[in-house]
Amino acid sequence: MLVLAGLGFLAVALRLVHLQVIERGDLTRRAERQQEQVLRLEPKRGTIYDRRGRELAVSLDTESVYGVPSEVDDPRSLATRLARVLSQNPAELQRKLASERQFVWISRKADPESAEKAREMNPDAIGLKFEARRFYPKKTLAGTLLGFTNVDNKGIEGVELLFDRELRGEEGWIVAEKDAKGRTVFPGGHGLQYRLPQPGKDLYLTIDEVIQHIAEKELDRGIAEHRARGGVCIVMDPRTGEILALSARSTVRGGQVFNPNSPQRHRPEEWRNRAVTDSFEPGSIFKAITAAAALEERVAHPQERFDCSAGNIRVADRVIKDSHRNGVLTFTDVISQSSNVGTIKIAQRLGKARLAKYIDAFGFGKKTGVDLPGEIAGMVKDHRLWSGVSLASISIGQEIGVTPIQMAAAYSVIANGGELRRPTIVSEIRGPNLSQENRSPEVPAGRVISPETSATLRKILQKVVDSGTGQKAKPAGYTAAGKTGTAQKIDQRTGTYSRDDYVTSFAGFVPAAAPKLVIVVMVDSPVGEAWGSSVAAPVFRAVAEQSLTYLQVPPDDVGGRMLLVAR
Repeated sequence: MLVLAGLGFLAVALRLVHLQVIERGDLTRRAERQQEQVLRLEPKRGTIYDRRGRELAVSLDTESVYGVPSEVDDPRSLATRLARVLSQNPAELQRKLASERQFVWISRKADPESAEKAREMNPDAIGLKFEARRFYPKKTLAGTLLGFTNVDNKGIEGVELLFDRELRGEEGWIVAEKDAKGRTVFPGGHGLQYRLPQPGKDLYLTIDEVIQHIAEKELDRGIAEHRARGGVCIVMDPRTGEILALSARSTVRGGQVFNPNSPQRHRPEEWRNRAVTDSFEPGSIFKAITAAAALEERVAHPQERFDCSAGNIRVADRVIKDSHRNGVLTFTDVISQSSNVGTIKIAQRLGKARLAKYIDAFGFGKKTGVDLPGEIAGMVKDHRLWSGVSLASISIGQEIGVTPIQMAAAYSVIANGGELRRPTIVSEIRGPNLSQENRSPEVPAGRVISPETSATLRKILQKVVDSGTGQKAKPAGYTAAGKTGTAQKIDQRTGTYSRDDYVTSFAGFVPAAAPKLVIVVMVDSPVGEAWGSSVAAPVFRAVAEQSLTYLQVPPDDVGGRMLLVAR
């Protein structure tokens, strides 16, 4: 009996040694997992401001509804009542409330009134937790540019996505304990373990809220008037590369203007930023690039005459026509009257290699590096792969795909004296300690054309507005320079150019002699009269007039100043 008793005590002692010594670490960790709970502390997401410090995106505290299934006696009944208040699926709520989990989300970031009604139904089983919700106080303003966040405040599109790391901050945590009923308690004394969350940094954009509103309003007006499928309007400071306004619209299949406060109500094509994600054949607005190359290479003079009287020109196996017969035109009039024949004759003097060199120098065929996600490089073929007709086609804006942001950067070269600058959206990033990171480029990306070529081309493009195809683009009280564009779209069924589907555009700058703004307008598939001169040019004029007045730029056109006052 003594031996058996001794063996029993020995077995107990060995088991105790095994539990308290050998398995001590593992059992301690398991006990901590059962007794402790790590609560995540969400950081406040940084605010997004426009260039003048006006709020475009903020984070506000809102209440989220959670449930404790172990405290629910009748999941079906409670789920039915919650569904009516929170507008949710009762079957899904019942599944959550009947689970064996200690914590389930019922409704994230609900409206305060509904959240309080839900809590009052069963205070033991339903609770409220404060979370930060992203809010865009200007609603649809700059929606495709700002983007949006998901329910966990993670950036999904736009600036919110590209600068998500800076905006999110660093998550904090606190170690709490659970009592026998699973309730959260916090240890007293000095036993509390925690790390405070670090708030996100604030972004200051180059966008001006007022100019952004002007661009969106006038673009929407033009799209509605011509029943177009969408459009883009970009306003840029050619001296710095700063984007003052960027509006992208899509009305495909009854699309609506994107509101980042409710992204779930919109289709992806409605929040896609077409200014950087889509390319198009530019048509005649690309003739300014051909003209710049010809002037820089001195293959033609502004007053040199070109015979365009035939109204067409044969290139390889194709005949390319002008929209109307022009007769003999000077180099300047070739551009101002948008003659395909004259532009092709100029391009033939340049040759493939030299034209391709300037296409690359102006930034086509590569990303601009703008602070927006999803940018594409466009479509530019290596000149060694050009066909017999490619030189002629590309010189007038066909056989090449460009993005609106590339075109804005290219016209800024002409406007600022010949330097290519990277377009920017974010000017500063400011941390909680007021530290600043300047994002705006201080140096040009490279010289493309000489100041003399730039000045000459500005005068030529001014004539486009004064007496050429762009007369409807002329803002009252101000001189302007630019180029109209009307490009046939490819018919997806036949693979050939459509006879009734066009992209219309106008690219230019104001005032003409000392440009303060570059404005690019693109309207996709207008119905009826589909010319850049009649569709896109009036949008340019309206945006230019209102923006220059807002910026208090003095009128520089005496004749037009009287008209401005009369208006």
